[in-house]
Amino acid sequence: MNKYVERLYNGLIKENPTLMLMLGMCPTLAVSTRAMNGIGMGLSTTAVLILSNLIISLLRKVIPDEVRLPSYIVIVASLVTVTELLIEGYLPSLYSALGIYIPLIVVNCIILGRAEAYANKNGPLLSVMDGLGMGLGFTLALTLAGFVRELLGNGSVFGVNVLPDGFEPIGIFVQPPGAFLVIALFVTIMNAIGIKTRQRQLVESGCDGCCSACMSPCENKDESAPDPAEARKEAQI
Repeated sequence: MNKYVERLYNGLIKENPTLMLMLGMCPTLAVSTRAMNGIGMGLSTTAVLILSNLIISLLRKVIPDEVRLPSYIVIVASLVTVTELLIEGYLPSLYSALGIYIPLIVVNCIILGRAEAYANKNGPLLSVMDGLGMGLGFTLALTLAGFVRELLGNGSVFGVNVLPDGFEPIGIFVQPPGAFLVIALFVTIMNAIGIKTRQRQLVESGCDGCCSACMSPCENKDESAPDPAEARKEAQI
């Protein structure tokens, strides 16, 4: 698979930040009462993700390690401020619906996590594709959650009534417990169809020869090989 397409696939399905990695749960639970809210928050976060990944990747050799995280926060905060002002100016109804969760994009663990784990170590184009994949995956999860909650809780989709008049909405789905139920349902489906993250594969398959990614005692370790920690101590002595 092409590495650029792989970044999109990972963000949408295999490493979906909400449904597989359980990141960004605060806005997911709070704003997904309607499908339109999910699209608005997801696309806002996607825009910030793409631009922040691009800028951080371009500056990765310039930013000192000592101030790496504060620099990321300044970059993300600047982008979020611009995004917030644009939404307030051009989409006031969406701005009112999302409320405080727009400025809280600054501390969204998806954005800071991708900046530290990917953009800081890869080139601009790959970082942009990673941000696009993760952002679209986040948007997909929010929209699906909002779709189900709005349909069952209000009997409508995107504000349009789609169920018969005799249908009695299930009010719990537009309340916080409903968000947990819907997200749990989606996570169950993702696990049932066998989509596994790299971390789950390591846990289930055991040793795959990649010692740097494994924190467990290794039964296949060559007993004659010197322990790295002991070798470092001897070198210091």
